[in-house]
Amino acid sequence: MPTSVPTSTSHCQFVRSFSLVPKGFILTRYVKMCSKVLILATVMVCSVVLAAPQKRLGGPVLGTAESQAVILAQEHNHDPSGAYNYRYETSNGIAAQQTSYDGANAAGEYSYTGPDGVLYRVAYNADTYGFQPQGAHLPVEPPVPDHVLKSLEEIRANPPRDQEFNLAALDAQIARLRATLG
Repeated sequence: MPTSVPTSTSHCQFVRSFSLVPKGFILTRYVKMCSKVLILATVMVCSVVLAAPQKRLGGPVLGTAESQAVILAQEHNHDPSGAYNYRYETSNGIAAQQTSYDGANAAGEYSYTGPDGVLYRVAYNADTYGFQPQGAHLPVEPPVPDHVLKSLEEIRANPPRDQEFNLAALDAQIARLRATLG
């Protein structure tokens, strides 16, 4: 004897009559499922909004020569020891090159034409003492006062007995400060 499919109103009664489901259980599960769907929909809408293209500030305007720049030259070499070098140049005047003999310390330079039409060039070293750029347009550290250099040299002559004291770092600072004297 075929049984008819219950309607949505009587469906809960039908299911409850054949199982040990508490009276409000199906409605509670339905509400929880709707809550999860609502949360998922909210997350998806937020993801779409955040993934929308953002306005670029100060970048090239689409359709201009700047946005149509192409790579004119590109070279890169990597050695299994970690040593590497690379070089590239673009049609809008950007150029860069960098070399590292150990994969940790590097030296290089880059150049570009600024919005004022001036060609800017930066040469740099990057090593255990950080990124050290040099360029005609960059500010230069003023000469170190004599009393500061003398104090550091006195510390060098009589280093503290502290195990955390780094004599090599002090030597590097003294050399860097002496270089500001010209």
